[in-house]
Amino acid sequence: MESPRAADCVFCDIVAGTSPARQVYADDYVVGFLDIRPVMRGHTLIIPRAHSSGLADLETGNGEKMFAVGQRVGVAMRTAFDADGVNLLVNDGRAAMQTVFHTHLHVVPRHRGDKLSFAKGLVIRRDPDPDETAELIRAALAK
Repeated sequence: MESPRAADCVFCDIVAGTSPARQVYADDYVVGFLDIRPVMRGHTLIIPRAHSSGLADLETGNGEKMFAVGQRVGVAMRTAFDADGVNLLVNDGRAAMQTVFHTHLHVVPRHRGDKLSFAKGLVIRRDPDPDETAELIRAALAK
């Protein structure tokens, strides 16, 4: 099934397989991959295969599919990273700090007392071993 794409959208390129990504999940409707500038280790993006720039043009049902996969990935993060919680977040529009204009759900593992490391992650935004991180999430999803 061919999904609508935008010509200059890096997330559409990831869906098409023409841009690299550390994919942790994929089905007929959504794709999940590690954020290249993670706030915390495991920070994952869930995107619809069909391009939408934001919530206003998101195909009916795709938000539900993104959230359902985000929920599964969040539960897997509790196992993979011994996380105490998870943030699920959609930035919709430039004013909301959206930087890639293809609708996406951020799934970020959290730990009790991690406010300082979370704040540091907003500045540094790096994972020392993203391949291992992706494998940990995939393994937890497979359980």
